[in-house]
Amino acid sequence: MYAGGPPWDIGAPQPAFAALAQTGAMRGRVLDIGCGTGEHTLLAAAHGLDATGIDLADGALRMAESKAQERGLTARFLRLDALRVADLGESFDTALDSLVLHAFTPADRAAYLDGLRSVLRPGGRLLLLCYSNLHTAEPDVPHKLSREDLESAFADGWALDFVQAAVSASNIHADGVTAWLAVCTRL
Repeated sequence: MYAGGPPWDIGAPQPAFAALAQTGAMRGRVLDIGCGTGEHTLLAAAHGLDATGIDLADGALRMAESKAQERGLTARFLRLDALRVADLGESFDTALDSLVLHAFTPADRAAYLDGLRSVLRPGGRLLLLCYSNLHTAEPDVPHKLSREDLESAFADGWALDFVQAAVSASNIHADGVTAWLAVCTRL
C-alpha cells in the first residue's frame, strides 16, 4: 500500500505523544487504538503502565509483539476494529488515538467516540493526534479536520481540555504534517 511503510509509521512514538507521556498525561490502564506496530502502546508500557494496543492489521500486530519482546516490555496486542472497541468489555483510564479519528466519516466518528466512552472510565482521558485542515505542504494528506470539527465531535459526553497546533512526524514529509493535538476527558 505504501512504499517504505505508511507515512505515520516513523519507528518511534509521535513526538507530541512522547512529550505528553513525560508530563504524566498517560496514567492507569492505557488503550492504544489503531496501534499499528505498537510504538505508543510500548511508550505507555515503558512508563510502567498496563498497556493494550488494538489494530486490524495482523502484520503490524506481529511487529508490535516482536518489539515488546525485544525491548523487554509487557504489553497486550489484540486484533480488533476501532469501531468495535466496546466489545473489549473492559475499562481504561487513558486512550491514545494517533491518526485514527480523522479517518472516519462523521457518522462513524460519532459511533467510534460512543464506543470509546463505553470503555473509558468517567474522568478518563483521550490523547488525540489528527491531521489538521491547516496542512498545506505537498504531498497533501487525506481526512484533515478543523478545530471546529474537533469541537463538534467532542460536544457531547466529553470535555475538550485543550486543542493545540502540533506536528505529526512522517516518513515522507520532511517537516511533518500539520496536526492537532487534543486532550479530552470523558464525562
